[in-house]
This record gives sequence, structure tokens and C-alpha cells, in this order.
Amino acid sequence: MKKVAVTGASGHIGANLVRELLGRGFHVVALIRQSSRALEGLDVSRVDGDILDIGSLRRAFNGVEQVYHLAAHVSIQSGEYNKLQTINVEGTHNVIEACRSEGVATLVHFSSIHALDLQPLDRPVTEENGLLGEHKGHGADYDYSKADADRLVRQNDCETLATRIIYPTAALGPNDFNQSFFGQAIIKMAKGRLPALVSGGFNWVDVRDVAWGAVEAAEKGVDKDRFILSGHYLDMSEVAAIISELTGVAAPRLTCPTWLAGVFAPLMSGWARLSGEAPLYTRNSLAALSTNKVMSHARAATELAYRPRPFRESIEAALEFYKLT
Repeated sequence: MKKVAVTGASGHIGANLVRELLGRGFHVVALIRQSSRALEGLDVSRVDGDILDIGSLRRAFNGVEQVYHLAAHVSIQSGEYNKLQTINVEGTHNVIEACRSEGVATLVHFSSIHALDLQPLDRPVTEENGLLGEHKGHGADYDYSKADADRLVRQNDCETLATRIIYPTAALGPNDFNQSFFGQAIIKMAKGRLPALVSGGFNWVDVRDVAWGAVEAAEKGVDKDRFILSGHYLDMSEVAAIISELTGVAAPRLTCPTWLAGVFAPLMSGWARLSGEAPLYTRNSLAALSTNKVMSHARAATELAYRPRPFRESIEAALEFYKLT
């Protein structure tokens, strides 16, 4: 039985990845920092720890053939540069060092599509797009931290440690126990709690397809392989219309231009701090809504037989998980 380890196993992608690995008969070791609700009832080995604690990483990776590194601080806020660099960059450095010391054969690192420079907007994004530079290009602090972490993985020169890098787009689907950013938006739409939409959209991908593609990359890929795991582009009005059809809750009638939403973004962030809720949107998330629409998964399709399922199937599974249908 192949033994593998997962950091960030309690997150949305992590929870689905663990289920994919178990379904293939792997022995899974999950590094747990806080909540393990997403793993309840699953036959996994748990190691309490943190990617900033290299000792716990070594315990988790001992005797492991593959490591899937998903743990990260995800933020659409401004002013968290230091925290993002510490967790996402220093944490990734620790993961690489622990893989080396424990003799791990393969590291699968989960980057972000936004770690890549998505310009120019009139050309499809592929694995050949460059990484965001040192605060050069169009990106938020989170994007730069993921680019910096990505760069560390690419620079790995340990001959016994092979690497793969995965670039998911906007993931949705089941097993979102901690309500991801996209999950919160879907829930608000489904409950009629979204007063207006914002123009623009995302490339949406089923979280289960990301999990499947990552394991295929580990099993079939070669050292230094990089794969975009994308799905289908839909603007927010299309998403809202499908959710309305599935739930019977009317979609918001108003659509706010991105530039106008940007004017009110600081007020939304201020209200979020006062209310204790996550902001509905920030300038960073608004920028993401207006980015490149074409994220090509042609390489994954050719080399891994990757075929993302239809968006409607993904949103149905998400709404069923949230108990909204």
C-alpha cells in the first residue's frame, strides 16, 4: 500500500484529495493544524502539526512516498503581506526540506492560477506563462506569495525528490466543510442574500476534478511537470441564473460594474471587520473577476486524460453539500 501525506487536508481541495487517495487504496497521513472535521469518519493517520514546525513535517513525512502540499493562507485582503510570506513561502521551504530529509520521492505542490502572469488578456493562459515577479505585474499579496512559493519548488535541485506543480482555478463542489471564499458566495446567492452581482466572472473547476488530476500528475507525470487544472468560464450572472434555477430563489436583478464596486470596496472591508464576517468583495477579488477568461488545460488533457465535468454538475453537488436543494 502506497503511503502518502497531505498538508492542508482539512481545506476544500484537501478534503476531496484525501477522499480520492483513499478511493485508490493509498494510506493517507494528514497533517492537522486545527480542525479535522473534514476528515471525520475517514481512515487516515493524523499528525498534529504545522508547516512552520519542521519537526511535525518530518513526523508526517516519515516513510512516505508522495507529499501533496496544499496548506496555505488564502486571503483576498490587503495588509497581510508578512503573514502570507511566512506561511505560504517559508512554509513551502520547510515542506521541501522535510521531503528531502525524509527521503520523499515526489512532492506535488498546489500553486494558484494567479501565481502566473495572466497577461496579455487576449491570449490563453498556459503553463508557459511566467510567474509574477517581485511585486511586478498584476497581482495581490496572496498571488505574489504563491508565485514565490512556486519559485522555490521549481528551484529544487535534490536529485532524489521529483516535483509536480498544480494550478487550480476557482474550485467548487462538495466537502467544503470550512466554507471557502467561493463557497460563501454560492451560499449567499442560493439564500437570496446577495443584493447585487458584480460584472465579470471566473474559470470554475470541480474540486473533485482537481483532486483526480493532482493524483494523476503524481502517478503519470515526470520531474518538474506543471499542470493547469481548469474548468469552464462563466460570468457571475450565468452562475446566479443556474443557482436560481436549481434552488427556486430569485437571482439578484442588479449587476454592478467592477469599477463602481471598487469605489465601495473599502467600505465593504470596514463593515466586514465590524460585523466579524468575511467581506463580500475586496479590490483584490474584483481584479480577479476581470482577468483572463481562457485558462488552458490542454497539457493536462493530453498527458493525463484530464476532462473537467460540466459546471452544472459541480454546482449541483455544491448546493447539495450545503443542503440548499
